[in-house]
Amino acid sequence: MQASSSVSQVRIALGERTYPILIGAGLLADPGSYQAAPSGGDALIVTNTTVAPLYAERLARALAGRHRQVHQVALPDGEQHKHWETLNRIFDVLLGHGADRKTVLYALGGGVVGDMTGFAAACYMRGVPFVQVPTTLLAQVDSSVGGKTAINHPLGKNMIGAFYQPRLVLCDLDVLASLPARELSAGLAEVIKYGPIADMAFFDWIEANVDALRACDRDALAHAVERSCQIKAEVVGQDERESGLRAILNFGHTFGHAIEAGLGYGAWLHGEAVGAGMVMAAQLSHALGLVDAAFVQRLTALIARAGLPTRGAVLDAHDNAGRYLQLMRLDKKAEGGEIRFVVIDGPGRAAVRAAPDALVRQVIERCCR
Repeated sequence: MQASSSVSQVRIALGERTYPILIGAGLLADPGSYQAAPSGGDALIVTNTTVAPLYAERLARALAGRHRQVHQVALPDGEQHKHWETLNRIFDVLLGHGADRKTVLYALGGGVVGDMTGFAAACYMRGVPFVQVPTTLLAQVDSSVGGKTAINHPLGKNMIGAFYQPRLVLCDLDVLASLPARELSAGLAEVIKYGPIADMAFFDWIEANVDALRACDRDALAHAVERSCQIKAEVVGQDERESGLRAILNFGHTFGHAIEAGLGYGAWLHGEAVGAGMVMAAQLSHALGLVDAAFVQRLTALIARAGLPTRGAVLDAHDNAGRYLQLMRLDKKAEGGEIRFVVIDGPGRAAVRAAPDALVRQVIERCCR
């Protein structure tokens, strides 16, 4: 399918490293979509075993006129494979084909593929260009944008990585039609988070359109992806390396990452953990006196309507809150062993604050089934 004439563009403004996010239908298979990417050298499509049969050959054909050779590597699918051994499979293919600094990596998949491809690109020969071609809603609205790349460690999610920006992000709305309902809901968690932290008018719109989003309505998805990318672009343009403002994008993630690490990566999808984590973070915001109970109820109801869990997981039957606190002390926002949470400082505004362990324990005990 050729690209639709209705293609929107969001730019990540980072000086000489500024790059576009293209959003539209039929983009993946259209050679014209890749004009912002480097050309001339070889290309390596990094994908996974689920996505490869659906889209890898389409992408390879679209890139054939831009690169000398187009190679592929299909990684095992799932968060549980986001580690050193899988990352080395990318390096094995690059070295096996004699890839040089003009080789371009194309991340074709969800957040796991995007994070690992970006990290591999940052490391190989100390940096080669890469392009994000996200195939999940979560990746299109969040993980493919902003240059955060990483792999997991058994003790913490995304603790080993680098800030490394892509040259282009290509969000083809057509690929979202192939997502299972659970994956689509997981992506909605990252859409929903932008409302409480930055734009309550967008939150209102999500409430009115969540059923259309779950039904994969293209117009609704186009607006959700574009507005999410606009908000993230504004934040990343001001704070690329998360020294301050960018931390607000982690609303729900401190609790959510603890769920993922505590249960074992892959037990819950990332967006599912973030959904429950947002409820917990909202409850903490209420406990700190920053928002009222009505706001917490409203957010919780929307998360439930999106098909996401609203209760946290039990990580330890004997001291569940203690296990959460242990894992959250490894969060990247923690300072001097003090956990710092993204809280809602009034609807549409976020802040990063510490909270007493006793209060956090109460929230965890209230929110976990």
